This record gives sequence, C-alpha cells and structure tokens, in this order.
Amino acid sequence: LGPHTFLSVENILEAVEFKYQGQGFNSQILEFQVFFNDHTSNDFNMLFKSLPQSRQYYAAGVPGSFCGRIFANASIHLVHSSYALHWLSRVPKEIVDIDSPAWNNGRIDYSNSTEEVVRAYEAQYAEDMECFLHARAQEIVHGGLMVLIIPGRPNGTPHSLTVSNAVHQLLGSCLMDLARKGVVREEKVDSFNIPIYNTSPQELEAAVEKNGCFSTEKMENLPRISALDIDNVTRRAQLIAYHIRATTEGLIKQQFGDEILDELFGLYSKKLEQQPSIFESGKAINFLLVLKRNAN
Repeated sequence: LGPHTFLSVENILEAVEFKYQGQGFNSQILEFQVFFNDHTSNDFNMLFKSLPQSRQYYAAGVPGSFCGRIFANASIHLVHSSYALHWLSRVPKEIVDIDSPAWNNGRIDYSNSTEEVVRAYEAQYAEDMECFLHARAQEIVHGGLMVLIIPGRPNGTPHSLTVSNAVHQLLGSCLMDLARKGVVREEKVDSFNIPIYNTSPQELEAAVEKNGCFSTEKMENLPRISALDIDNVTRRAQLIAYHIRATTEGLIKQQFGDEILDELFGLYSKKLEQQPSIFESGKAINFLLVLKRNAN
C-alpha cells in the first residue's frame, strides 16, 4: 500500500463522481468509504500516516487474506485489485514434499520444472481464484463491480517463456550459486519456492464461468510500461533487480535470513545484465478484467 494505491482510489472516485454528474445528480451529496486490505503483517500504522490530507473519503484498514471473507454480506459496491492476484495463498504442499513426484528441488519456481510441478501450481491457482470469487460474490452488492489488473501470459504461451518466470529462474540460479559457495545450504534452496502463478485469459474466463456469480464486462490487454523497455542494459538490469528484490525480499529473509540479500541481488543484477535475451524472448501481458455481480 502506497502512493499508487491512493492514486487508484482518486481515479475511481473521480470516475464515479463524473458519471453521477453526467446523470444530472449533485455529486456533492456523495460520501465514499474506502477500505484498504492487506495481510495482517502489513504496517497499517504506516498506511494511516500516509493517507493524503486532502482526501475526500473515509478510510479504514481491513487485515486478512482476500482469498477468504473480509467484508459483510452485500456491503461493497466496487472492488479494485492491482497486481496482486498472481500471488498464491501458499506454495502447493506437494512442491516441498521430498517424497512427492512434484518435489521441486533445485528450483524456486514452476515454469521450467516437471509437469507434476506445473499442475500443482495450476491447481493451487484455480483453488485460490475459486475462493476469491466466492468470497467477493457474497460481499459485493448486486450490480457491483470488480476491477482487476492482473499480470499473466498470453493464451497458449508456455510458462517457461514468460518474462516473470524467466527472471525468477535466474534468481533461483543465483541462490544455487550461493549454495555451491557455502553461503546458504542447498536443502534450504530445495525447500524454497516463490508462490506466484502467471495465469492466462482463458484460465480466468474459466474461473469466472465456474463461479457463475459474475458477468465479464470487459477483458483487455493493457499497454506494457516497464523497465523491460529501457534500452540501457545495465540500467534495465538494475531496475529489474530492485523490483524483484522488493517483491521477494520478505520471503527470502524468512527462508535464508537477511545477511545474503546484498550479495544475492548484486549477483542477480550482474546475471541480468549478462543475459539480455531474457527480456527479448520472454512474453508477458497485463490485462484488465471488469466483472459485474449478477442479480442472482
């Protein structure tokens, strides 16, 4: 939660006010209640201190995983989630079971692994989306909306060819390098997996259809604006390394401690710079999905 979140809120409220005015109503009578959701480990005090002073809405923090219920029945008119639904609620349990065919030793993601590993991730994502949609269906009023921005992969694209998975594979190779140097134990790497899954539009459509409580109002690819478009290879590698560190640092600290972070991501940045083909060959999309709560 931070500046981008607050900007999204402002954009949403402006759009609601604009539509309200366009229908001939006085938007000054509108009052908005905004709930900010994050895991219980989030620093909600920092959130409250960062709230814009000029905000035109009431704010509250709601802790808990969005894979389950976090609001009362029919109490929410609009849900917005941006770059969050690719995170799994957990690493599939088969992945860390040494006796399982899906044991993912030597890797930290699923994309270049065995079919058993890929299927375990697919199943976990399907389960999480089912829980997410079921919970939101109970919380959103009839006619209410969900506006979701989700990173993923184009239909038909193998998981191994996505940019996100490629950069995670490279991070895994850096951890194995540190294991060979004795900085971390190899069994620690074997039991470490990043709980991220890159879905496709087809998979999302299937999840929405299975749930049956929402209609798809819009699904479209968004223009890609990222560090991948920077021509300077060194600068691009540094920015990607900063981004991956920001998103994975908590997981890595929990598994390996924080002593390895600087060495790990220094090595990671160098490898990114040495392998620019990762950016050129990988595929990725960000798509916008707008769902409307059905009346029945």
